[in-house]
Amino acid sequence: MPYEVDLAVRAEGALDELPPEGRQEVMETIAAVLVRPREWPEPGGWHAAVVFGPRSWVSFTAFLGGIEAIDVGWAG
Repeated sequence: MPYEVDLAVRAEGALDELPPEGRQEVMETIAAVLVRPREWPEPGGWHAAVVFGPRSWVSFTAFLGGIEAIDVGWAG
């Protein structure tokens, strides 16, 4: 089943500021989140989760059929 990813304005801005290596790692972290929908918070409401990559993190909420990345970061 294909899932959808929405990027909040804050996440889009953070991605734009990252170097290519950081952007790639954040996108890989988002992809890792997408393949584990059972680990998503309950859709709707104010529930959120954070997933960490080797040097990145993604804060997200869930909706039916996908996630919204609230914020992202990279320690590079």
